[in-house]
Amino acid sequence: MLNAVTVHAKGKALELGIYTFGDLVTDPITGRKTTPVERMRQMIEMARLADDAGLDIIGVGEHHTLRYVNSATATQIAAMAAVTKRIRLTSASTSLGTADPVRTFQEFATADLVSEGRVEIIFGRGAFTENFPLFGYDLKDYDALFIEKLQLFDLLNRNERVSWSGRFRPPLVDAEIAPRPAQAVLPVSIGAGRVETVTRAAQMGYALAIPMVGGDLRDYAEVAQAYHRAIGPNAPKRHLAAFAHLHVSASERDTQVGFYPYYSAYLEPLFRGPMPPKIYAQMLSPMGALVAGSPQQVVDKLSLMREMMGITRFLGQADVGGLPFAAVMKGIELYATKVAPALRERRAP
Repeated sequence: MLNAVTVHAKGKALELGIYTFGDLVTDPITGRKTTPVERMRQMIEMARLADDAGLDIIGVGEHHTLRYVNSATATQIAAMAAVTKRIRLTSASTSLGTADPVRTFQEFATADLVSEGRVEIIFGRGAFTENFPLFGYDLKDYDALFIEKLQLFDLLNRNERVSWSGRFRPPLVDAEIAPRPAQAVLPVSIGAGRVETVTRAAQMGYALAIPMVGGDLRDYAEVAQAYHRAIGPNAPKRHLAAFAHLHVSASERDTQVGFYPYYSAYLEPLFRGPMPPKIYAQMLSPMGALVAGSPQQVVDKLSLMREMMGITRFLGQADVGGLPFAAVMKGIELYATKVAPALRERRAP
C-alpha cells in the first residue's frame, strides 16, 4: 500500500475555486468561435481575476481533441502561476495512465517552482479514452497502467534518487529526479466518482476529487460517504473536493433562460443534439448537479453539498459552451464577492 501524499484542509471554511478545460465551442447565439490564442489568453485572465478576487484555487483540465485548447496542463499552470500571487493551482485532472510519471513530475515540479510552492495535482483515469491510441497504450491495461504509474509517481515525489522497475516503462537505476519542487512534496489527490475507486483512493491515503456531471446530489453523497467510511474516524484530515459546472448570474431567470443555450451547446455531444429542457430543469433543481442561479441559490446548493457530502473544497467550471467572456468574468466576480463571503461565514458541519 502506498504512503501517499495527502492534501490537508487549511481551515474550517469551505475552500472555493474555479476550473477550466479551455473548450472551443461556437457561441450558439452569435455563431462565433473563440480562437485557440484568445482562449489561452482568457484562461490566464480568469486566473488573474480569481487570484485578485480572493478565490482559493484554480484548476486546469486535460483533453486531447480539437474541441479543447489545453492538453499540456503543467504548462498552462506555470503560465497562470507567473501572473498570480497567492491562489493555489491544480490539474483537473491529469491522465496519468498514458503519461510518463518521470516527465509529469518534472513538469509539475517546474510549475511549482514558478509558483513558489502553490501547485497541486489531481490524477484521474479519465472519462474519455482518446489519449490511449494517441500515446500508444492499450485500453485493456487501463487500470494496471494507472496503478503502476501512481506508485512510481509517489516514489518520484518523495525521493531525489529512485531505483524502480515495472511493466510499462524502462527501469530506473539510481536515477536523479530533478528538479525538486518548492514544496517538500507535490500534494496529490485522486479524481474518482465510483464507490470502488473512491474506496481504493481512501485506502491508499489520497485526498479525493469527485467530478459531478448530471445526476442527483444523493448519488454523489453516497460516493462521498463511501470515501469517509474507508478513511475511518482517526485518519489525518484530507481534502474532499467536488467539481461541477458553475454559472452565477444576477437572477434565477438569467440562468434559467440565458444560460440554457450555452450549456446545451457544451453538452451537445453527450445528448447528440440540444439538451432536453426537462433535464436542464432537473439539473438546476436543488438536488441537481449543476451549481447555477443567483448568488443566493448557489450559496444554498453549495451549503447542501457540504452537508450531504462532507466536502472541504468546491471548484466550478464557469466558462462552458462558448459563453461570452464578459459573462464568464462577471460570473466569477459574483462567485468571489457574493457567494464566497456568505459561505466562509458558515462553519463546516
